[in-house]
Amino acid sequence: MNASGCSGALVKMTEFFSGGESVIVYFASDDCAAEEKNEFSKSGGQIVRSKTSLGEYGFITLATDTEGNVFGNHSL
Repeated sequence: MNASGCSGALVKMTEFFSGGESVIVYFASDDCAAEEKNEFSKSGGQIVRSKTSLGEYGFITLATDTEGNVFGNHSL
């Protein structure tokens, strides 16, 4: 968690089903709530899930881009 690189996890989420939206790419962020308020809305994105705690693993925010692709931000 404290080094750069690529990692992954399998997670069950009630908002998403197997198939078309089954892979979500997360970008590292200093504070995903700040990104949510500033960058997502300025770029035309929509918030799917506001800043949510993952307990000891940090926080995530989920959004869609202007084409409807779901992506996330992660912060500690």
